[in-house]
Amino acid sequence: MTETLTDADVAFFRENGYLLPGRPLLPEDRLSHLELIFNEHLRDKGDKLSDELDTPHYRDERLLDLLLSDEVLDWIEPLIGPDIALWSSHFISKDPFTGRATPWHEDSAFWEGRFDAYDNIVTIWLALEDGSYKENGCMRVIPGSHLNGGFSDGYRPTDMTEQTFHAELAGVDESKAVYFELKRGEFSMHDGRIVHGARANTSATRRTGYTMRYFPSSVKMQDVPQNEGWKIWLARGADRAGNDYANV
Repeated sequence: MTETLTDADVAFFRENGYLLPGRPLLPEDRLSHLELIFNEHLRDKGDKLSDELDTPHYRDERLLDLLLSDEVLDWIEPLIGPDIALWSSHFISKDPFTGRATPWHEDSAFWEGRFDAYDNIVTIWLALEDGSYKENGCMRVIPGSHLNGGFSDGYRPTDMTEQTFHAELAGVDESKAVYFELKRGEFSMHDGRIVHGARANTSATRRTGYTMRYFPSSVKMQDVPQNEGWKIWLARGADRAGNDYANV
């Protein structure tokens, strides 16, 4: 049996919208293998930026071995239930001194219209290589902001030469931010509706993470243009919404 969340962990997540388990997600051999895969994708990225390696599991089935593993899903199940779908994954690398900032945002705001519910979409953020710290642009969140629904007003355009997204949420009280400082191999979990972001990497250390996103299979992925060509996997349990899966 792999580790999983306690009742107290779940209660904290429900109230605050995030969790920092403070332990490794993977054994050393699995973590090192994932880092090798990441560096292959980084080497072959072409003209993409280092923070744009989205859905790498579409192109590399080795990642599905991790994404659909008990090592990961046993952490997810207490939050969203036994019927789990894989939504996406993303290698995110902020290069030394030049890694762009991630503006304040809610993931759900960029997914609007793609699902019929947003209250149980959970992301695991796994720190690779040298870890994730304030100096190299670690993730930060506004605790409890997920309870606002995930579709705040007040987004404004950004300069994408300096920011990773085209829009940012204005008026965020940064004094409330919790910083996700993670050693190599540690991970965080956050609700898809929480307000979060990251400063630019101003250090000499690359910041690399792998995000894994899941939702309950009772949630319907909508038939809308922005979902065209998007692939999801049934990770555990049974389909409850009539979704189409790449592995079923």
